[in-house]
Amino acid sequence: MSAWHARMAAGCALVLALAACTSDDKPDASGNKRPVEAGDTYVALGDSYTSAPGVGAPTGPAGCLQTDGNYPHLLAAALDLELTDASCGGAKTENMTTRQQAGGDSVRPQLDAVTKTTDLVTLSIGANNGEVYGSLVITCAQLAVGNPTGAPCSDLAQQNPDVLPKIFDEVGASIVEIVGEILERAPKARVVVVGYPQIIPATGTCPELPLGAGDYPFGRGVIEQFVEAQRDAAAEAGAEYVDVWTATEGHDICGEEPWIAGVRPTRNATAYHPYAEEQQAVADLVEETVSGPGA
Repeated sequence: MSAWHARMAAGCALVLALAACTSDDKPDASGNKRPVEAGDTYVALGDSYTSAPGVGAPTGPAGCLQTDGNYPHLLAAALDLELTDASCGGAKTENMTTRQQAGGDSVRPQLDAVTKTTDLVTLSIGANNGEVYGSLVITCAQLAVGNPTGAPCSDLAQQNPDVLPKIFDEVGASIVEIVGEILERAPKARVVVVGYPQIIPATGTCPELPLGAGDYPFGRGVIEQFVEAQRDAAAEAGAEYVDVWTATEGHDICGEEPWIAGVRPTRNATAYHPYAEEQQAVADLVEETVSGPGA
């Protein structure tokens, strides 16, 4: 063998060795797409639309308002998964990496539940950023008392038109970062971002959602912007996305068969939060997604 051939052989050997080392050290992207199997470990991250207050028996820290009727518990039971439910009512994107004060409980960052052995992570977060959801269903309803036929909440938002778009952008960027952090901690986890449902009707009004008549389109648009931020962030981060918005059409607070409770829930739930039907629908959607190979 000539000296040139020897150098080439040595170089090829070095490249192959480096490739082998790299293959061992990098997360196996294909591992993120395999179907979820019985016995897999599952971590649920999210806010009250994941914890589902009032829907079932309480679980987890009292301040987080988790119940065993929420979609993580339903999904875990259906697929025989080992569930760690880290969801917490009132959670913001920041509480994935920082502690949350929930009632009398100081709750650990939700991402602490994700480890290298985690096989599945669901994430639904964002609407509490900037206190937006609470302001929408509480403050806007209070404003409507003095202006029931107008759009007092929309009028107030228009006084500072840059605030909401900034929050939507921040939510999207945060979800991209959170998915990246999940995969750093659990390189072979399958990550699914779960969107919010339709909460406010496309047309009409109802006593169960006492907004000013002109604020219904505004409120619906706010929730839809959060959903778009979740969907777009999932695509950017390479996570899967479960579209709850489409599946809940006609089941908003004012629907004939509402899956979201109004100001006075008619069955087990908390005001302005999901009923059991919505949580079952979400569990079914996620089950359908993770039972097959990822896209």
